[in-house]
Amino acid sequence: MSNGFKNLKVYQLSYQLAMKIFEISKNFPVEEKYSLTDQIRKSSRSVCANIAEAYRKRRYPKHFTSKITDADGEASETTVWLDFAKDCNYINVQIHESLELKYEEVGKMLGSMANNPDKFSPK
Repeated sequence: MSNGFKNLKVYQLSYQLAMKIFEISKNFPVEEKYSLTDQIRKSSRSVCANIAEAYRKRRYPKHFTSKITDADGEASETTVWLDFAKDCNYINVQIHESLELKYEEVGKMLGSMANNPDKFSPK
């Protein structure tokens, strides 16, 4: 079975971001373990998982679009958790801005995919 979704630039960037968030969230306070830490890790990883699911459903444009918009929603949720991390002084402004810009790029790519599902249908 081909893992073609792993070749998508949006998947690769999302995966890199999820791993970066995993690394920085290791330094979050222990009292955040079951709130901010778990939430930001979950939402960042869900972007990748939804892209993978969308890719597998690409022969059905409405299902594909639904999963891509779910991925976009998870990316937006991640940026909210990043705001909390910054405002609680768990990450600095530079890290926040860098990650926010990269999630904006992910959002643009996902939006383009949602608006053009036929480009991703199997040949």
